[in-house]
Order: sequence, then structure tokens, then C-alpha cells
Amino acid sequence: MSFEKARKLIELAAMVRAHRQGVTLDDVVDRFNVAMRTAQRMVHSLEDMFIDTESFTDELGRKRWRMRGNGLRDFLTVTAEQTAALEVAIDAMVREGATAEAAHLRTIRDVVHALVPDNRAIRIETDHEALLEAMGLLARPGPRPLVDDSVSAVVAEAIKGCTLIEFDYTSNDGRTRRRTVAPLGVLIGNRRYLVGRDGDDDDGRPKHFRMDRMSDARSTNRSFVRPEKFDVRQFAAKAFGVFEREDEFGEVVLRFSAEAASEARSYEFHPSQTVTQLEDGGLEVRFHASGHLEMAWHLYMWGDKVEVLAPERLRNLVGNHRRGDFPALP
Repeated sequence: MSFEKARKLIELAAMVRAHRQGVTLDDVVDRFNVAMRTAQRMVHSLEDMFIDTESFTDELGRKRWRMRGNGLRDFLTVTAEQTAALEVAIDAMVREGATAEAAHLRTIRDVVHALVPDNRAIRIETDHEALLEAMGLLARPGPRPLVDDSVSAVVAEAIKGCTLIEFDYTSNDGRTRRRTVAPLGVLIGNRRYLVGRDGDDDDGRPKHFRMDRMSDARSTNRSFVRPEKFDVRQFAAKAFGVFEREDEFGEVVLRFSAEAASEARSYEFHPSQTVTQLEDGGLEVRFHASGHLEMAWHLYMWGDKVEVLAPERLRNLVGNHRRGDFPALP
């Protein structure tokens, strides 16, 4: 067996051991980006090499594989690239104001480092620091939202336990009042938003609450039933950034000039986007989303190199702010 095949086999074993509910062939295909036939061969090799591997059929009739015991432990280690990736994730969480999540990642990082054998730890730490320095990770200034750590902690616990929370909330007009909310999820972008059902409203629709405007957050110790059909990822997919407005949702059509086409092609503006190369060298981008204000904030950086073709409301919002004197594209 080649070194690369052995490495992938150990990676597959780690994946199977980490998922107590087992993994399917489709999971292997997605993880390793291989054909179904290759995935089948990999799983067969796993069964041959690791006797703790067992297969079973789940309630949907799909065959799954899982691994019992700790026989894999001596084969596993981490690389400097992987520990550096943890630092990148921690840094990203801190910059986005997700301090509670960053603290959990730091704990995971410390546990991982503690499990590395001493004979490998020194080399990994040396390479780890070199990678961080090369990334410029330790010296990256920039604005980030400030969210009270205690608010983040209360929200996180309430989401896990399906518990109503209370907090003081300052609205756009500067008024502050006490709110009771059923927290459903958190959206992280330029700002952090709590998505939840407001106990003071009767429509039951999820609403956004800026977490930097929340204070004195407390659990009520009263439970709520999470809506079965609500998925925070699907909810977020309706927005360009993090703020979703039902009355704005629709098709957005952007036309980038030939000068900006190559840069625009390197962006994913929205997961639903389609991209068309135009005959004049320009680029047309289409997607369905809401959040015109966040779109306008982003499109401002492109100056007069982008034109909004639809919707009209967004076109009017951007129209008077298309500058032509920016020295570079985003």
C-alpha cells in the first residue's frame, strides 16, 4: 500500500471512529471527493485492516460503518497545519465577536496539544508558530463587533436547552425595553444577530436582535418547543449577509464591468448565484436573497465597476454612490 493510500485509510478510520452513528458511502464520497467505486474499496480496506470496524443498516435502509474500541489511537496525530487552522478559527471567532465559541475552541486546542506525544510536540510547535507568523495571524487589526461575553454565554446555553431568555434591548430609536425571546440560532457577519421568536408578538415569525444591543441577559428556566421545520441555515440562506427581510427577498442581478470581471469571478456573492460571462468581457451575477442595505454596503466597494440591474429598490439605493476614484478593487 502506498503512503498516500495509507494516510487516507487512517483518515477514514478517524472519521468513522469519530461518528458514533456511523458513516455511509455517500459520506466517504463527500469527504474524500472520490467516486462511489473508490469509496467502496476504501471501506473494504478499512474492514480488512481494522478489526473493530462493523457495519449495520440504519432505519432508512442505508448501510453504515462504525468503529468500536481505541485501537486507532496510536495511529493518530496532528500536524502543524491542523493546529494552525485551529488558531485561524479562534481568531475568526474573536474578530466576529463570538467570544464564547472562541473559548470552547481554545479548550479543544489545548486538549489536542496535550495529547500530542512529547517526541512530536516540539517540532509541531515550531512549525505551528512559523505558520502563524507567515499568515500574519498575530497582527491583524480591524473593526469587530463588541458583544458582552455574558450575553453570548446565556444565549448559547439557552439554544442548547430550548430555554426562554430575557434581556434589555436597545432599538434603533434609542429606547430600551425588556424582551422575552425563544432563541433559535445566531448569525455571524459584520454584526452578530440572535434569531428568535419574540414572546411579545403574536405572529411567531423569527426576528433578528443585534447582540451588541443586548444586555443583562438571563435565562428564565422556562422551556419552549423549537419549531420542527425551522432550520437556521435555510433561514440564513435567504439573506445576502445576515439580515433577512421577507419583503425584499427576490432575484438580484449584478453586472460587473470587464475591468472588474476577473475579481468578481473570484467571489461567491451568494450560494444560489449563477454567473454568466458577457460578450463585452463583463460578468453578470444572479442570485435570490434579501438584505438590500448589506448589499449596498458591499457594492459600494466596487464603485462604478458594478451596476445593479435588478431589483429597482436596490438599484436606487446604490445609484448615487457609485464612485470611480477607488485605486483598487476589493
